[in-house]
Amino acid sequence: MPVDYSKWDALELSDDSDIEVHPNVDKRSFIRAKQNQIHQQRFERKNQIETYKYERIVNDGLLRRISGLLSTLESHKAEAETRKPEEIFMQTFMETVRDAGEDSPPPPPAGVHTQEKEQPTYSKMMAALVDQVQAKIKENKLDGSFDAYATEVKSHLTKVQDLQKQLLEELNKLEKEEGKKITSESIHTGFDSSFVAKSDHKPAPKTTTKKETVQAVEVLNPHALASQHEHDPAQSSGADADVDEPSPLEGDDEAEVEASELGKQFALIKMGDYRACLQFISEHPQVMAERETDGLLVMAFNAAIGHMDDFSRQCVHQALLLQYCRALGRDGVGLFFKRITTQGHQAQKVFFDDVQSTYQRIKSRAKEIEKQRAQEEADGSGGVEQIQLHAVDPGTTINIKIPPKTSEDPVEIEARKLFDAFPPGLQKALESGSLDEVNKVLGKMSVEEAEEVVGQLGEGGMLSLEEQIIDATTEEGQKALKEFEEQERAAAAENAKLSEKYADDPE
Repeated sequence: MPVDYSKWDALELSDDSDIEVHPNVDKRSFIRAKQNQIHQQRFERKNQIETYKYERIVNDGLLRRISGLLSTLESHKAEAETRKPEEIFMQTFMETVRDAGEDSPPPPPAGVHTQEKEQPTYSKMMAALVDQVQAKIKENKLDGSFDAYATEVKSHLTKVQDLQKQLLEELNKLEKEEGKKITSESIHTGFDSSFVAKSDHKPAPKTTTKKETVQAVEVLNPHALASQHEHDPAQSSGADADVDEPSPLEGDDEAEVEASELGKQFALIKMGDYRACLQFISEHPQVMAERETDGLLVMAFNAAIGHMDDFSRQCVHQALLLQYCRALGRDGVGLFFKRITTQGHQAQKVFFDDVQSTYQRIKSRAKEIEKQRAQEEADGSGGVEQIQLHAVDPGTTINIKIPPKTSEDPVEIEARKLFDAFPPGLQKALESGSLDEVNKVLGKMSVEEAEEVVGQLGEGGMLSLEEQIIDATTEEGQKALKEFEEQERAAAAENAKLSEKYADDPE
């Protein structure tokens, strides 16, 4: 079977070792010269392709303006009987320039038309065309009729169209020539994938035994009311442990989303009063911030819960109005109000459908929360189970010990790793040394997560149970001692009852 080597024809070599040169010509110099020639031709070809593409873009803009001039001129044909054709032609030219839109052509790519300091605008090009039309009519001593002006404009339109065809032919020819040879720029990665198999095996956690370290867990309030979670009764994640308790010295970045005073004022503007909305945005551009939209949606939700349906829909309308203005870009405010106030514009249906669907979702969610609250109040099942730390034996306390950062003890190093893996809120509570602060963080977690955290605290030796030292020389110490003795007597009586109850048990 013959081998097909035609695919290598697209390779262009500048240093072929089999090349033969004249004995008086240095072979290396010849190869370098050929290489430079190939690169130069390739550079000039690419530059010419970019030039043709750019000229076609500019000519497309010019064609639209000439076509607009011709169509506008023909629309004034009926006025030729009462007005001078030259006057009609100049009026048509002014209307075309005014309604054409962007006047400046796009900037040329790098290396294209570098000899020109400034690219002429479309209005200058059209003005030059008008001068040529008038000069042609005077030069040929035409009658200056309306048809003569229209004929000259058509001739210029045909010239630009023919130029576009020639540019397209040259462009296709150069691109075909460029595609004949394989270059480094045409090489790309068609498919690339990598996969690294990682073992799922996890080393067993090291367990250490320390004296005088006791883990004590007791559920004190299994039916505590979860008033903090009434907005989200399904919350059971330990993510709250990452959030520190708010303090007056800290910033309000983590604060609840709430509408500002400007947002509340904007929400009071009635639906459909777009003149007042536009005036308010012009006077207070800061109301366009994204947080204002979020605050208005929160107001809509609260209004829906309070059965203020009309105000809730109005808040949704104002929130989406700001959102649409931002989404439409730099000139979004003017563009939105122009479309929304245009009778029968498609944008009106899109916007109002979005307002209605968003309002219905908020209203539906408000009804679900209201129903859920009523059910919880009826059956008293609004509480959640919590894990709290408490010393079971009287006269003992649970102390917190933070493993040092700079310790060289392997046990304390492992304990420090456990501490660093805790959420910031839990770390702060442990560093405070207060068991109440730790219980606050544990109360925000689910039972499973809290049990895991308490297990890690015991494993790292961060909780220790110690005898409480009572100073009986003080009034507080005497009171505590009295309470301790009463607890001891109660415990002894309870043990006696249990002994009598099970005294005759054969087991």
